[in-house]
Amino acid sequence: MFRLSQYMQQLVTPTPVPARRGKGPVRPVIIWNMTRTCNLKCRHCYTVSADKPFPGELSHEQAMATLADIGTMGVPALILSGGEPLERFDFFQIAEAARPLVRYLALSTNGTKITGETTDRIADIGFDYVGISIDGIGKTNDWFRGVDGAFDTAVRGVRECKSRGIKVGLRFTITEDNGHQLPDLLQLCADEGVDKFYLSHLVYAGRGDKNRGSDADHSRTRAALDLLIDRAWASANGEGPEIDIVTGNNDADAVYFLRWAEDRFDADKVANLRDHLVAWGGNSSGLGVANIDTQGKVHPDTYWSDYTIGSVKDTKFSTLWTGDDPMLAQLRRRPRPLKGRCGACTYKDVCGGNTRIRALQLTGDPWAEDPACYLDGAEIGVADADLDRLTVTPFRGKSHDPAHRFL
Repeated sequence: MFRLSQYMQQLVTPTPVPARRGKGPVRPVIIWNMTRTCNLKCRHCYTVSADKPFPGELSHEQAMATLADIGTMGVPALILSGGEPLERFDFFQIAEAARPLVRYLALSTNGTKITGETTDRIADIGFDYVGISIDGIGKTNDWFRGVDGAFDTAVRGVRECKSRGIKVGLRFTITEDNGHQLPDLLQLCADEGVDKFYLSHLVYAGRGDKNRGSDADHSRTRAALDLLIDRAWASANGEGPEIDIVTGNNDADAVYFLRWAEDRFDADKVANLRDHLVAWGGNSSGLGVANIDTQGKVHPDTYWSDYTIGSVKDTKFSTLWTGDDPMLAQLRRRPRPLKGRCGACTYKDVCGGNTRIRALQLTGDPWAEDPACYLDGAEIGVADADLDRLTVTPFRGKSHDPAHRFL
């Protein structure tokens, strides 16, 4: 996750650079997919969820044992996700038990079930943040999410949270089909007093892989970042609505922002900003982010379903995450063993090689270049003429079997 507003603040009020991420114990933000059951059927769902029960999900006892283990690690955050996590039969029991065990507790939801008593319970537990996914205005969102009325009920969920003082954000996955509505989404945030806006780039996993042909064109992505940067700058200077803007799943956003700053600020401020971004380190799969899926399998992040470190049904999460898994060791290397444009990029210490799963899905090699990097060769210090560019094509069958290419 790239915290645009946070790093924009470094240009307004510079601060000392923190220690580089990755020093000390590996304590990740854990995204826990609690169930695959969901009342919507989104076109880009990476878990391929559906409105039905799925066998093999963690029992209540297994979930509580996993939570107790997580509580011993001092992780910075636990995000309860799905499917739709509110569909899980013991969601509130798990959430209540999690609250005293973690510093930051968040809920990632489609928002359609946040109403009345459900909202009261979310407020009573004391969630630090509720992220609600909306992928366009009105019918556009309903088409993306596969259910008529999904937009109206999600907005209702935003209002219910705001009425109870719960910090709430909108999560928007940009594609060619909905990118034109980004200004409208930002206006919705302003109208509803939304605290955070999260723009997610499409990741080629689950139904997102089958629909990768609709991924945002590079020019649309750049226009979206231009708009977000303008809004973040206005907010940082008190000239627009106060909102926290973040992006996810394309760490090239940090490079694009840094180059924006290079054109507008003095060398000292830019150097300080770059030092902060290098300390952050970009893509955090396998290091600052971990995933537990609905079956209890542990992955480097939520999109790496083809690579499993182990299962919490058999081994504690803390043991798996601090063990000697070879893929985790590679992901935690700095620099990573990147190839193509990513390997030659002069900003790889900022973005960390971007989102490895897209390269993996297109080539079977997790270290190939990320095809969603939208900066040209001159911008990243690479001669494009000397390197073949990966192109995103629609999914037309089974993805590459990556098992033999992971390491």
